[in-house]
Amino acid sequence: MDGLRSAKRIARRLIIRSLIMKLHELRPAPGATRKRKRVGRGDSSGLGRTCGRGEKGQKSRSGSVIRPHFEGGQIPLFRRIPKRGFNHPSHKEYNLVNVSVLEKFFESGDEVTPELLRDRGVIRKNDLPVKVLANGELSKKLTVKVAKFSKTAKEKIEAAGGQCVVE
Repeated sequence: MDGLRSAKRIARRLIIRSLIMKLHELRPAPGATRKRKRVGRGDSSGLGRTCGRGEKGQKSRSGSVIRPHFEGGQIPLFRRIPKRGFNHPSHKEYNLVNVSVLEKFFESGDEVTPELLRDRGVIRKNDLPVKVLANGELSKKLTVKVAKFSKTAKEKIEAAGGQCVVE
């Protein structure tokens, strides 16, 4: 009886040992590694003499690095295309929220703030002020406290019995 118990114990240990991953057993997946390209080791290797670089030219020389978008001395594309427009120095960017979104995410009587809009996933950029636009319809009475309103959005919110507060 005791011999059978010890045999079971030994078998259990062997099974557990075979399941445990060992560092010396780690191997890359088949096909994941390639042999190193050994160049300049005779013509019969296939990479002798010119070492796979071809005959002459800039790319065959040692130390040659051609930067991306270099066109061999020709005026590059980014310089051939004309510049257009300009960025106004006082331009302000806003998180835009439509009235239809307020209808969807808020209940009647709620107070809408940028923090609440962020919490409910309506806006993503925390550092930008919020502007409410008039796309859609609003039937709920809301108190909206944001940085800016379009004229029509303000009219729609007030027509539904809500308030517009500029922060």
